[in-house]
Amino acid sequence: MGSDRAPLTVLIWGTFDLGKPRMRIILAALEAAGIRVELQHIPIWDGIEDKGALKGRLVPLRFGLRYLWAILRLWAMAFRAPSHDVVLIGYLGQFDVLAYQPIALLRRKPLVWDAFLSLYDTVVIDRGKLREGGLAARSLRRLERIGAQCADRVVLDTAPHAARFATLLDVPEGRIDWVPVGAEPQIFPALPPKRSSGVPLTILFYGQFIPLHGIETIIAAARLAQAQGAPWRWRLIGTGQEAARIRKDLDASPVPGLDWVEWVPYSDLSTEIAAADVCLGIFGASGKAASVVPNKVYQVLASGRPLITRDSPAMRALAPEPVKGLTLIPASDPHALVAAVKQSTNQAPDFEALRESFGAASLSDRWYEILDTARR
Repeated sequence: MGSDRAPLTVLIWGTFDLGKPRMRIILAALEAAGIRVELQHIPIWDGIEDKGALKGRLVPLRFGLRYLWAILRLWAMAFRAPSHDVVLIGYLGQFDVLAYQPIALLRRKPLVWDAFLSLYDTVVIDRGKLREGGLAARSLRRLERIGAQCADRVVLDTAPHAARFATLLDVPEGRIDWVPVGAEPQIFPALPPKRSSGVPLTILFYGQFIPLHGIETIIAAARLAQAQGAPWRWRLIGTGQEAARIRKDLDASPVPGLDWVEWVPYSDLSTEIAAADVCLGIFGASGKAASVVPNKVYQVLASGRPLITRDSPAMRALAPEPVKGLTLIPASDPHALVAAVKQSTNQAPDFEALRESFGAASLSDRWYEILDTARR
């Protein structure tokens, strides 16, 4: 911690999801910044990787009761919390921020909400699971808007995403901050360069099969490469909303050299990256896809493998100048993806400056500044 920094104690409160890298990376950043952390946490998301995959008539009732019980316990814990300067609500905190607001007013503590993403944007606009303009969609938007009004500061993951969140929910941009996701260095260490082994090129994608990721672009590129005689291996890891449609397409017309597994342990992803010659980011054409930099992008950059992902304001903010080993292509363009793969192994990646921009020191500084500003 810098010698000019005043001591800072943060209460992190709620049902936040420690199964996602975002919250674990935040905790590491606060520790590195010398911030004292008090945790009051009741987990409700354990074992649920994809919240969007939850289905069934009884799911809302079951989770509603589970959440209500967690909040009652958290309320009791909140009044026994040690002295602190700021309260931080983590992802997923759309309901937590509403639940804590009365306590924040009573105890006169500033409230920072790491929204990370908008559920309205994700569920309604990006994934199309609720009809835009319908009662459920309007209710979700209103809930998030009220939550954003409850917080003194709202945090997203990129500047374009923060601006999009502010526009969608009518939140003054002056109350919104952003902090990059980053990567966990103990899981994704820098890898030595991969030596050519004479076997076909291996191209890796991992992640949820959601519209934002543009899996259909990857499949189309694999078909183009096959037609052009490129003996590449395409390895897909993941499942999700688009999986059934993709499976039907591949069953009807298989792609030789394409391997798809639905899951590998998180701790094994570095091994998968190490075995790849080229890694893929996202290729969706939505406004949200243009605004975010997903976990996998930071993880591949940290690992040091060539990366191809869609060109976007979010990526231009992360990498305003050309970077060796990072190729940005138009969204939803399989021809550009094939061309980028052909060029990607011509130069060794040089991601050192990018790593510094989302490394531990940078994230620690960003979080200290936001939390310190909130308490003033």
